[in-house]
Amino acid sequence: MRKLTVLILALCLLLSFTSCSKSDVSPTNNVTHATKVSEDSESGSKDIVILFTGDVHGGVDSGWTYSGVDVIRKQLIAKGNSVILVDNGDSIQGEPLATMTEGGAIIELMNALGYDIATIGNHEFDYGMERFMELVDMANFPYISCNFNKLGELIFSPYIIKDIDGTKIAFVGITTPWTLRSSTPAHFMDEEGNYIYGFMQGKDGKELYAAVQKAVDGARAGGADYVVAMAHLGNIDELKPFTYADVIENTTGIDVIVDGHSHDLDQVTMKNKAGEIVYRSACGTKLEAIGYVRITADGEINTGLYRWDNEENAVEVLGLDSVMNAAYKKAKEEFGALLAEVVATSVVDLPIKDPATDVRIVRNQETAIGNFCADAYRHISGADIAFINGGGVRDELRKGDITREDILNIHPFGNMLCVCEATGQEILDALEFSAHAWPIEFGGWLCPSGISYEVHTYIHSSVETDETGMFVGVKGEYRVKNVYIGDEPLDVSKTYTVAGHSYMLKNMGDGYTMFADNVFIQDSVMTDVQVLIKYITEGLGGVIGQEYAQPQGRITFVEEKVE
Repeated sequence: MRKLTVLILALCLLLSFTSCSKSDVSPTNNVTHATKVSEDSESGSKDIVILFTGDVHGGVDSGWTYSGVDVIRKQLIAKGNSVILVDNGDSIQGEPLATMTEGGAIIELMNALGYDIATIGNHEFDYGMERFMELVDMANFPYISCNFNKLGELIFSPYIIKDIDGTKIAFVGITTPWTLRSSTPAHFMDEEGNYIYGFMQGKDGKELYAAVQKAVDGARAGGADYVVAMAHLGNIDELKPFTYADVIENTTGIDVIVDGHSHDLDQVTMKNKAGEIVYRSACGTKLEAIGYVRITADGEINTGLYRWDNEENAVEVLGLDSVMNAAYKKAKEEFGALLAEVVATSVVDLPIKDPATDVRIVRNQETAIGNFCADAYRHISGADIAFINGGGVRDELRKGDITREDILNIHPFGNMLCVCEATGQEILDALEFSAHAWPIEFGGWLCPSGISYEVHTYIHSSVETDETGMFVGVKGEYRVKNVYIGDEPLDVSKTYTVAGHSYMLKNMGDGYTMFADNVFIQDSVMTDVQVLIKYITEGLGGVIGQEYAQPQGRITFVEEKVE
């Protein structure tokens, strides 16, 4: 016990504490540092504490790490508090340990840590419905959601009531209806392309609000003294009418919402439909903070965060002693074996350099590996065309067996598949921007799929950029000409669907500003590594064949003007 107390005192030296209590009556982000944590730790209070994580995205060795969660929980219990540990979704996807095990390694770690309840985020479905249900069966804790349904029938319990020394706390699960857009739509359809799974996603939000209210009313009728909504909703305007604020304003009976999805750290109070105060707490992403809800013996509620602001994780800095250290070590060892697993084969080499000169060509030439990667995005998404940036293709594939590590080395960034709507003019601008630096290498050089075009290199580029290198426009003649989508000429006034990754399409990576404000019909669906693995194993039947022996003539360079 003495060793644990000393350890927690060390923690307090590096801990930030953000809280929101009953005295707050408006949105707030109050920050008090280690002295406040120490006072709470030594107060001797015997409270109910709900620890929560969210949007871990497989980052179990980031921030606090799961070991930090374990140590904080142990200290709270040692002080006489009753502790419940819950997760708000998006835990099983993201980092390679999650992706390469299709979430299995993360579920095993969550089991070892002893989670009590979890709700469903949008990325829980990234590996497909069948795999998600397998993970649910693996979990030693229940998933809850009051709005995830199949043909109108709820799949999980909408709420769970925990009786803690005579105090009944209901946990209500809420999953964002935008899941249909931000995971793979086909995962929610039958073989005929009809949606059979849903999230009470009516356009005005009323179906979701009614589902939440029904669950809350049921929990109250079941004797709940407090209702805690475990939500994966977020706080971004583009998520309306399904944000946490929308739910609070249109329901009654919720005391606290512990929320995720938007990766924020906000501690907020606002009024519900009846004018009563509701607390909303979020804990960021990848264990940068661990959230808590504290319910005191006299009924006071406050929420806050245990923050970790260091680049090195808590285990590395503090040497935390936890059973999770051994569990994570075991997971890494098993992961190493998984990386070495052969998942496909190639009958051709797919280099990123010119074999004759050893000069890198993936950033200023059409390459077979660039075509392969772009084809993967188009095949998986079903979009009209696809682009990926040459700078994002980091390694080659050699003829022979292909391991999971080989694929990870091509796309090591964890970017997410997205599909947006774009006009022909925006596509033409993107192609022109891609070619503006040629023949000089450009990390944003586009590797295309479903589209072909000419680059007239004798024309001086007239692309305009701002002082940061972001695309502004084209002031003169275009170098890119004779653009075809499939067999049809590009129509600059027509709207097409464009697949790519979040770095470029959403986040303006490499300076591509023309897509960021567009409508995204698939948003952060799966990681780049997942895209490649799925394409190789399912789209190509496990074999990269002769079709990728050479570039396929998607980009033609015209060096002289033809009169």
